[in-house]
Amino acid sequence: MSDNLLQAREHFLQGVSRISEFWGFPKAMGAIYGALYLSPQPLSLDKLVEQVGVTKGAISTNVRALERLGMVHRRILVGERKDFYVAETDFWKIVKGILREREKSEFDQALRMVGESLEMVEGSVVDAEDAELARFYQKRLGAMQSFFRSLDSLVSTLLALDEFRAGALEKLLGMRINGES
Repeated sequence: MSDNLLQAREHFLQGVSRISEFWGFPKAMGAIYGALYLSPQPLSLDKLVEQVGVTKGAISTNVRALERLGMVHRRILVGERKDFYVAETDFWKIVKGILREREKSEFDQALRMVGESLEMVEGSVVDAEDAELARFYQKRLGAMQSFFRSLDSLVSTLLALDEFRAGALEKLLGMRINGES
């Protein structure tokens, strides 16, 4: 690989790592996705270790997370004992995978903890000295709870609309195909 292409690849991996970190994922996860995205062939864990420069354990952990998000897919190559991986290139699928991930227990648990914290504040008996702080906590926790509930509803709606759109498109195409036959 020429120096220019190598520099461009490294620059891209750094950029994807920063994006990954911005969204709350490990930098290594972004670098792994970037390496797979720019690879014309499926890569093994060993090749990813070479290209990304982190331990095989970190590669394995992050690849599993990327699989769960639908950002990478496992490929089996005939005659090879190792698993190989390719990047998902449909960015809408990636966005849907990340949005669906919010339905997992971590999001629900975080939302539940905000609600429980609010209930604790609302149910607490405070003296006059802490009354203003308790009202402040109620206001802040209530605003956060409201935001997360709205966000949860918005994401659910977007996912439902996408499923509806896909179903409607299949029916429409099916009717056209059947109508032309």
